Amino acid sequence: MRAALLLLLLLAGPARAAGLAEIVAGRTDVTAGLSGLAVVVAGPDGVVRAEAYGDAVIGQRALTVETPMRVASISKLVVAIGVWRLAEQGVVDLDRDVSDYLGWRLRHPGFPDRAVTLRMLMSHTSGLADGPGYSFPLEVRLGDALTPDHWGPGGPGQRFEYANLGYGVIASALERATGERFDRLMRRLVLAPLGLDAGYNWQGASDLAVARAAALYRKGREAGGWDAGADWLAQVDALAGQRPACPVVSRAGCDLDGYRPGDNGTLFSPQGGLRISVMGLAKIGRLLLGGGEVDGVRLLRAQTVSAMAAPVWAAGGDVPGDDYGGQMLCYAAGPQCLSGRAGASDQPVPRAAWWGHLGEAYGLLAGLWVDQANKRVLVYALTGSAEDPFSVPKLKSAFSAVEEMILRDLAAAPPAR
Repeated sequence: MRAALLLLLLLAGPARAAGLAEIVAGRTDVTAGLSGLAVVVAGPDGVVRAEAYGDAVIGQRALTVETPMRVASISKLVVAIGVWRLAEQGVVDLDRDVSDYLGWRLRHPGFPDRAVTLRMLMSHTSGLADGPGYSFPLEVRLGDALTPDHWGPGGPGQRFEYANLGYGVIASALERATGERFDRLMRRLVLAPLGLDAGYNWQGASDLAVARAAALYRKGREAGGWDAGADWLAQVDALAGQRPACPVVSRAGCDLDGYRPGDNGTLFSPQGGLRISVMGLAKIGRLLLGGGEVDGVRLLRAQTVSAMAAPVWAAGGDVPGDDYGGQMLCYAAGPQCLSGRAGASDQPVPRAAWWGHLGEAYGLLAGLWVDQANKRVLVYALTGSAEDPFSVPKLKSAFSAVEEMILRDLAAAPPAR
């Protein structure tokens, strides 16, 4: 029955087959319900649509477009803005051996003569793989934690493999190059200049932001698995208004004063630990849409933004890759890019030659997309699903059915001018 109804939705055609409120309430066949959903559509001059549904904390606080949450891999896009700012300033060179910044030699054991660069790390073509893990505790030096299992089958520049670990290496390199701890560096380079009350692992975010936090959820059993008839289970950031006792993973205590920048850039989760609202993400999107300037604040040159969005890897070219279940057919030096090819698996909306990034972790599904052709930014974040959203048959793309319906709804509005 579910597959048949999905087919009817597919054949129905119009993007607004179901509204966002119906999706959240579970009154469609793509989801049994969401804990919350917040969306923003913005143009060059500001926000043109902003809506939120459901709860930030189940039964306690409503979700709003100003509610900060952990946005998973969209965090990488903000790191990339910081890297490109430092490149403009001459602090780092995207094509230099990253070992020069790390202070230790980073090499693929199978390709010891090939240097790894920041551009490769940002575009997931460095040869690194997440393997046995990509986050390490305070007491561990990143260089000591890497093993042969942290490297994939392709040498640097020879294969695309999405690797969270690469962003831990990037963070370590930036720390050593600047002498600043990663969370503080991102505040200085990106978040503070844009006036965003946000931070990695909540560091730098205000007490008010912590008090407004959204938890991320799924429905299921404590032992694991999804069960739409079960209670909602908080997966992360059920903070009760209090900051985490320690913002990093530590085996003993939390002495961040003794941390030496560069030793372990994975600490503040550069790959996924940014806490920010969808309105904050929309401002970042407008910065990129505006060629590095938003609301009178310029962070990047226009030519830098163009270079940032230029594809480094594309599926079907000379460099093979793992396309993340069909969702990643194009990747730039920091941003993910969508191919725009008719019928391609990365097209939740026809002709979506967008760039930005997906986010997926702890029940969250989110996206920040810059639609340059139509001069708009599309942002969505669903904070949890009653059932595994990838267990439902797909619609027209490799995106989950619920994300595709949300993006169709957002893209159906006339473009901002």
